[in-house]
Amino acid sequence: MITAVVLYDLPPSIGLEECRKHFTMIAPDFLKAPGFVRKQFICMKEGGVAGGVYMWETQADAEKFYSGEWRDGIISRYGNVPKITYFETVALTDKATNYAGALA
Repeated sequence: MITAVVLYDLPPSIGLEECRKHFTMIAPDFLKAPGFVRKQFICMKEGGVAGGVYMWETQADAEKFYSGEWRDGIISRYGNVPKITYFETVALTDKATNYAGALA
C-alpha cells in the first residue's frame, strides 16, 4: 500500500467552510479511481493550505490519477501545482475496521 500526502495552497477567497462544502460534493468521485483505497480530505483551520492523505494499492495507480485531469483541475481551481509525497504504508491501525497490523 502507498500513502500519498497531497498539499496545495489556497487563494484567500477559499477557507475551511468552502473546502468542506467542495470536498463533501466531490468525495464520491474518488471511489471510481482504479487502485484507490481511502482519502482523508484536509484543510488548515485558518485556510491557506488544503489537500488530502490518500491510500492507494500501488504508486503507479496514484501517479496515474494525479496526472492529467485531476492535476489540471487543481491548477485551474487553486492556481498552483500540488505537492505530492509518497510513502510506503508499512502498518495500519484503523478503529473503524478494528484492524491493527502490518501491511504487505
